[in-house]
Amino acid sequence: MIQRIDAFRPLEASRWGWRCFQIGLFFLPSSALLASLLLFPSLLMSSWRSERPFWRDPWNAPLFLASFLMVIGCFGSYSGSLAWVGMGNWLPFFWAFWGFQPYVSSAEARRRSALWLVAGSFPVVLTGLGQLWWGWQGPWQVLGGLIIWFMTPGGKPEGRLSGLFDYANIAAAWLALVWPLALAALIQPGLSKLRRGVVLGLVVAFVTALVLTESRNGWGSLVLVLPIVLGPISWPWLVPLLAVGLGLVIVSVVPGVPLLIQAPVRSLVPEGIWGRLSDSQHAGERALASTRLSQWGVAVQLIAERPWLGWGAAAFSVIYPLRTGKWHGHAHNLPLELGIAHGLPVAALVATLVLALLIVALRRGLTRLFDRAWWAAVLTLMVLHGTDLPFFDSRVNIAGWILLAGLRCLLRPSQEGCQKGCQERSLDSELGVDA
Repeated sequence: MIQRIDAFRPLEASRWGWRCFQIGLFFLPSSALLASLLLFPSLLMSSWRSERPFWRDPWNAPLFLASFLMVIGCFGSYSGSLAWVGMGNWLPFFWAFWGFQPYVSSAEARRRSALWLVAGSFPVVLTGLGQLWWGWQGPWQVLGGLIIWFMTPGGKPEGRLSGLFDYANIAAAWLALVWPLALAALIQPGLSKLRRGVVLGLVVAFVTALVLTESRNGWGSLVLVLPIVLGPISWPWLVPLLAVGLGLVIVSVVPGVPLLIQAPVRSLVPEGIWGRLSDSQHAGERALASTRLSQWGVAVQLIAERPWLGWGAAAFSVIYPLRTGKWHGHAHNLPLELGIAHGLPVAALVATLVLALLIVALRRGLTRLFDRAWWAAVLTLMVLHGTDLPFFDSRVNIAGWILLAGLRCLLRPSQEGCQKGCQERSLDSELGVDA
């Protein structure tokens, strides 16, 4: 077992750091605490022996400048001490972006990391299905109550799968970021029939769980990643098929379409999909202040009032009720949330970094299957953060910065291989894949 864990350890990674990192990834979907007990030591070990100082990598410059502006802004923040507490959502992860890179510096290491995330996500799927289908409920405790899972019977909100997460949309965000990695695990060449059958069962469970979250963002991610992961060879047949399917869904939900046309189309599209997308069950009931448009409008106003250093972390949750009479914890858009909390320069620096990583990696070519899946996972997270903020869940946040670290490593010259003395058998042979 240890030999398999040590296989394809990147040149830059220490043996114990590599072990802690992989096992930490496996525990991450189930418990941020358990994962952190392993990932934090791996981060310390990689930082201690790193041959690439933080300040020498130009990709770290936007994060360094953003950190400086965030700290300056805290001194005059509207939200007081909450501004300093909110720094915990950012500064440690700026460090992690650099510190985790040795563990995802090679194609084999990224593939191994992807498979650990997929395998570790099975408890999320299992508990979510059990929650909806078999009435499982918590709280479940381990380690004397140090770790508690609050399982709501029937899901949270009612009827929507949430599993080990606090809310269905957060569970959907996790499943969405893992979905392209799971798809790559399924279609990689050379798997034996038995192994491919096992992976197929897991992927079917993933898709089922993601659909049952009833998250519109999650549903979109199922479609978004398909042409990316499957690659250009699939586009001649996949793109027309997706176009027809999406066309039917659009016709079934867009208001104003004649009933003579819409009714037969809705008979082809599952009612749960077009009903959820058209939000017909809430039509006319929601106040404007409860909608994304209202939240974004207020967010823009707040940024205009304090554009340079922002109001401080968590300020939106304090100010929004005062201006609208409705409470919301955040702006449901990451650049807007950053702009409110820390100012436009910080929002621009962080957003530009992510966009630049995606664009440069795409321009350099994504020839490997798991590199396409890795890129698709980052793109999915970026899209999700356009209308929600799942990064407030520490598990999603940690995974997101690890994915960004791997994307940064994609831009370096290839440094494939493993340490001398490393197990020579490749991950391909472990999975039954031809080298």
